[in-house]
Amino acid sequence: MVMNGVQAIKTALEGTKKGLAWYVSDFSDADLLVRPVPNANHAAWQIGNVIGGDIFFIKEAFPDTKFPELPDGFMDLHGSKGAKNDGPEGFLTKDQYLKLFTEVRDATIATLEKLTDADLDTPSPEKIRSWAPTLGHMFLMASDHTLMHTGQFTVIRRKLGKPVLF
Repeated sequence: MVMNGVQAIKTALEGTKKGLAWYVSDFSDADLLVRPVPNANHAAWQIGNVIGGDIFFIKEAFPDTKFPELPDGFMDLHGSKGAKNDGPEGFLTKDQYLKLFTEVRDATIATLEKLTDADLDTPSPEKIRSWAPTLGHMFLMASDHTLMHTGQFTVIRRKLGKPVLF
């Protein structure tokens, strides 16, 4: 089997979806609110930021994407305005975050699967074009964003005394 560009990007999106869930699989709801060091973001904020990131990256180029409705204030709480919020007020449970993340990521993948490899070369929306010039770059940015935050969970895991997973 020869893998094309759409399949490769889907593999990255699916892999980071599984990785995020794996790294927090043994976290309690309280563990999600642990900052590894002062001023670092806790996992609850980061998962919410990844959820918001998929929507931010994809929605403008594909407004018909069927993303789930987010709770009121979700984007602000999980953006720069909410980064200093220690919670728990406003933050979701682990199960709620993982359900919402799965629904959002599945909608992102469903949108990707409608494209051809040639479509991946289409310019991305202007507001992200300087760092994601094409639709292919844009979808990969959603995966990279997830991977970057998931990597930060390893430090939280160490602080909590959780086993090393990878």
